Amino acid sequence: MPEAAFTPRVFSGIQPSGNLTLGNYLGALKRFADSQNEGIDSIFCMVDLHAMTVWQDPDALRQATRLLAAGFIASGIDPEKSILFNQSQVPEHTQMAWIFNCVARMGWMQRMTQWKDKAGKNQQNASLGLFAYPALMAADILVYHATHVPVGEDQKQHVELTRDIAIKFNNDFGQEFFPITEPVIEGAATRVMSLRDGTKKMSKSDPSDMSRINLTDDAETIAKKIRKAKTDPEPLPSEAKGLEDRAEARNLVNIYAALSEQSVDQVMTEMGGKAFSEFKPILADLAVDRLAPISGEMARLMGDVSEIDRILARGAERAREIASPILQKTYDIVGLVGAKG
Repeated sequence: MPEAAFTPRVFSGIQPSGNLTLGNYLGALKRFADSQNEGIDSIFCMVDLHAMTVWQDPDALRQATRLLAAGFIASGIDPEKSILFNQSQVPEHTQMAWIFNCVARMGWMQRMTQWKDKAGKNQQNASLGLFAYPALMAADILVYHATHVPVGEDQKQHVELTRDIAIKFNNDFGQEFFPITEPVIEGAATRVMSLRDGTKKMSKSDPSDMSRINLTDDAETIAKKIRKAKTDPEPLPSEAKGLEDRAEARNLVNIYAALSEQSVDQVMTEMGGKAFSEFKPILADLAVDRLAPISGEMARLMGDVSEIDRILARGAERAREIASPILQKTYDIVGLVGAKG
């Protein structure tokens, strides 16, 4: 098969499932905003259909989808530079997913770590959607011929499955139609850990609100959470290697480095020798300076969701301009009548 050339294109989706955290901002949203000026097509999606693999309260799902969109916009995603939409407004995703349901193998799905973790011993009562959603995730990516997907380590397996589906489809039908998508793994410096336990990732599902900074937190709350973050009694080291066995100290330094756009080594040169009683107020001021404008803009957008809905509808139109011809060509390749019409 001749090798195909694909236009570089980034796709990423985030599930609307509650408050966005500092981890979401540093690990994803800030990086998305920074990358949209690199001249590569960027498509960002609220994957509301994925959220439905477990039962959702309808009003809560609508609220969470709009809040996530507000977080994207407030974090610097420009809906004119990037395409921003919610998944359910682009039916090509689910149409492509059925094709991929017929390409993917049962054994591939059964090996997915998230299926094992989420269904556990109760697999017979889990939804079919929870089992099959990796095929929809592959469709999310490949319906745009996306060449790169920014993901955390815990999502790398899904991109590998997407690659397997693309390779099998291309082989089955004898042409290089789908790209072999590359994962872009988030760096260690943007992996934000819990403020209460530096060995656990910051999570919106943690029972303790003090474990995380929410993007909806006001300035006073942000500062309070950093002041009360767990630390150890030793001062900050002057070199990064001194943080190796100090999970909480390493986490706060990583947060400072990411927010100040410095390396950890640069932060250590600047802050080495300081006690946490000195460092925490500095970090709190920086976090408030960076995050309070985001929470304020999110509040403004959520005060009149018609602006959010308009942006998502326009984004869906732009997304369909890319997805529709790729889906129609897929239908033609597999032999569905009417696909050329």
